Amino acid sequence: MPRPDLVELLRATGARDGRLVHLEQLPARPGQTAEWPPWADPDLITGYRRSGVEQPWVHQVTAAEAAWSGRHTVIATGTGSGKSLAAWLPVLSAVRAGAAQAASPAAGSIGTYNRRPTTLYLSPTKALAADQLAGLDRLLAAAQLRGVRVTTCDGDTPLTERDWARDHADVVLSNPDFLHFSMLPSHRRWQRLLRGLRYVVVDECHAYRGVLGAHVALVLRRLLRVAEHYGATPTVVAASATTAEPALTAARLVGVPEEEVVAVTEDTAPAGRRTIALWQPALSPGWAAAWPGEGVDLGAEGPDQEVLEDGPRRSATAEASDLLADLVAAGARTLVFVRSRYGAEVIAEQTRRHLREVDTDLAARVAAYRGGYLPEERRELERALRSGELLALATTNALELGVDVAGLDAVVIAGWPGTRVSMWQQAGRAGRAGAEGVAVLVASEDPLDGFLVHHPEAIFGAGVEATTFDPANPYVLAPHLCAAAAETPLTPDDLPRFGLPDDSLLVELGRRGLLRARPGGWFWNFARTERPQDLTDLRGGGVQPVQVVETGTGTVLGTVDGARADATVHPGAVYIHQGRTFVVDALDDDVALVHEDDELGHRTKARSSSSVRILGTRKQERWESEGTNVTWAFGDVEVTSQVTGYDKRRLPGMDIIGSYPLELPERVLPTTAVWWTLSAEACEAAGVGKDALPGSLHAAEHASIGLLPLLATCDRWDIGGLSTAVHPQTGQPTVFVHDGYPGGAGFAERGYRAATKWLRATLEAITACGCADGCPSCVQSPKCGNGNSPLDKSGAVRLLRLLLRCAPADRASAAVHAG
Repeated sequence: MPRPDLVELLRATGARDGRLVHLEQLPARPGQTAEWPPWADPDLITGYRRSGVEQPWVHQVTAAEAAWSGRHTVIATGTGSGKSLAAWLPVLSAVRAGAAQAASPAAGSIGTYNRRPTTLYLSPTKALAADQLAGLDRLLAAAQLRGVRVTTCDGDTPLTERDWARDHADVVLSNPDFLHFSMLPSHRRWQRLLRGLRYVVVDECHAYRGVLGAHVALVLRRLLRVAEHYGATPTVVAASATTAEPALTAARLVGVPEEEVVAVTEDTAPAGRRTIALWQPALSPGWAAAWPGEGVDLGAEGPDQEVLEDGPRRSATAEASDLLADLVAAGARTLVFVRSRYGAEVIAEQTRRHLREVDTDLAARVAAYRGGYLPEERRELERALRSGELLALATTNALELGVDVAGLDAVVIAGWPGTRVSMWQQAGRAGRAGAEGVAVLVASEDPLDGFLVHHPEAIFGAGVEATTFDPANPYVLAPHLCAAAAETPLTPDDLPRFGLPDDSLLVELGRRGLLRARPGGWFWNFARTERPQDLTDLRGGGVQPVQVVETGTGTVLGTVDGARADATVHPGAVYIHQGRTFVVDALDDDVALVHEDDELGHRTKARSSSSVRILGTRKQERWESEGTNVTWAFGDVEVTSQVTGYDKRRLPGMDIIGSYPLELPERVLPTTAVWWTLSAEACEAAGVGKDALPGSLHAAEHASIGLLPLLATCDRWDIGGLSTAVHPQTGQPTVFVHDGYPGGAGFAERGYRAATKWLRATLEAITACGCADGCPSCVQSPKCGNGNSPLDKSGAVRLLRLLLRCAPADRASAAVHAG
C-alpha cells in the first residue's frame, strides 16, 4: 500500500518558499463487477482467479462481449483499469476454442495453412509489448495453458525467433513499424498467421496522433486488406486512455464508419484516492541572496540580469531531483517523467548524488530509462522495476504507456507533458489497482507551465483532447498506396478503404513512374531500385539514428535520434548514460565517439539558429483594402537549422561558465508553408510600431499555429512557424506556418485554402481570452524556441484585424469549395 504520509511530506516540503501552489484531491471510487461471459474458456478463468481477478469489472465484460461478437471495439478508460483483460479474454478463448476444434477427429484435414485463430498485437513501444508478453506468460502459467503460443516479433527479434513466430505463434506482439517494414512486404511468408487472423489488438491507440496517426491508420488498413486477401476478417480491439471521441478515433484508424465501432468509456474499476500537487520551483538561491526580505518589486530589474514576473526560479529538473530524493528516502516507489532523454539522465544522476549522502544502497536503486538504450538494457530495467529491485526511475514518456508496474506510490512530472491526456496517463501510474497515489506536476521555465500551476481549472476543469490525424492526406497516403500495390494490386474496390473518391491519385503515381496500370489493377513498378515501404518513415523523421561508441573499447553505449544528434552529441558535448559521464570526441554522420570522464563539473547545452527560405510559390493571392496590400501565399520552403555552438554550465546551478563555437553543417527540412506579408507602413498605420512589430508578429504566428489543427485535422506538434519583421526575400514583415514533415504533409496547404476562416478563428481565440497580455490559451506556445519572447497580444489583434479587412469578401466561401 502507498505510504499515507506522502501528502504531508509534500505539504511540509512545499510550504517552504510557496512551492506547493495547489493540491487537488480526487476521491476514491468503488468498483462494479460482472459475471464471467459464458463463452470464456474455463481454464483461462481459473488462471485469472489464481492471478487475483475473482470477477471482471463491468467495462471489461462489455468490451470483451463486443469483441467476441465480431464488432470493432475501443475501450477508453483510465490508467490501471484493466483494459488488457478486455482484449485477452476473447483472444485467448478463441485460440483455445480453435485449437480444440482443430484437434478434434471430426475436424478432418483443413490444409497446410489451417484456420486456428491467431492474433496480432500492436503497441507504440517495444517496452509495452515486452510487458504484455510477461503478463501473458504469467497468466498462461497460472491457467496451465501450455498449448497457447505467444511471442514478440519486432526489429530486435533474431531471425530464428522470427521464423518460429511465422510458423507457430498464436499471438504475435509487435509494433506498426515492424508491420510496415517487414511483415506486410513479406506477407506470403506470414500466410499462416494472416489466414487465421481473428483479432488485431491496437494498444494505447491515443498515442497515434498527427502524422504518426495517419501513417498507422494506413498501415492498419493495409493489414486488414492483406488479411482479407487470405480469407480472414479480423476484429480490431483498440485500447486507449480516456480521450474525447474514442469511437471516431478508432474508426479512422481502421477505415470504417464510426457507427461500426463499439466504444466502452465508463470506467467501473475501483480507484483509490489520488492527490495531484501543482508545484512551482523555488526562486534560485542567487536571486534570494540578491533580494533579501519581503516587499521586493519583482517586476523591476535585478543586479546584472533582467527579471521575469516573479524572478528566476530553479529548473524543473533540479526541483524534480530534490523531490525524487525526498520520496525515495521516504520509501516511496516513484516514477519521474521528463520530456527529454538528457533530462532523464540528469534527474537520475542528481537524485543518486543526493541519496548517497543519506544511504548508498538507496542511491543504487535509482536509474534512468529512455530511448537509445540497447534492447537488453531496457528489458533489464523493466524487470527490475517490476520486481522492486529499483525503487525509482527517471524516464521519458516511454513508460507513460501501459507498462504494468504495480505498487507505485508517486509520480513526478517534470514539466507539462503537452496534453491533458498525457498528464492523466502519467499521473495515473501512481496508485494503480485501486490504491492511493500521489502525483506532482513541477512547472518548467516555460510560461505555459507557470500559467497552468496557477490556474488549476485549466487542468482539472477541462476535458481531455481528441486524437487528431488525417489518413486521407495525399502527402501521407501516396507512399502507402505504393506499398499496398506491391503487396497485392490495387483495384477499384480498394478506393473506399483508403478514402479515395476516385483513382486520380493512382493516376498521378503512375505518371511519376511509381505505379503501373494493368487490366488486373494498379501494380508497383518493380523496375524501380527502392522498396515501396522505404518511401516513408512512420515516425516522420527519415534520419538514421547515430550510434554512441566508447572510443577505448568500441562498446556501443546506445543511440541518439539522427535529427537531434548535432544538438546532443556534438564535439565537446557531455553525454550521460546510466549515471556514467562521457565527453564527445567526434561526430560523424552515423557515429559519435566518446570517452568517459566522471570528474566533470559541468554540463553542456547547444545553441542554434534557424531560417526559412522560399523555394517557390505554388499559389498566391494579393488582397487590398484602403491602400493596404497583403500577400497570401503557399509554396515550397526550406527550413534551415544549425547548431552554432554550445555553452558549458557549471553544476549544480547550471550557470554559464563558457561559450564555444561549433562548425556543424546546416540541417535543411524541405517542406511546404503558408505565409503572409504586409508592409511595415501598413502595420504602423494599424497601431503596430517598429518596437511592437516583432512581438505582434510572433504572437500572431503562435495563435495561428494553435488554431490550424481545427481546420487541417493535424496536431500542433506537426507544424512549426517563423515570424520576422523583415524577411530577406519578401523584404517585409512576414509570418510563416510550415509543415514539420519532410516534403510537406498538406497542413499548410489546407490553411492556405481556408484563409479567412483560419484568420477569423485565430482572432476570435485571442480576443475571447480574458488575459491582459497573452497566455497559453491564446498567444503563448509550449514549443516556442525563443521562450515565448517577445509577444504582444494587442499588436497581434491589430494585425489580424488588418488582414481580415483586406481579405476578399468571397474568400471564405471560395476556401470551403476548394477544400
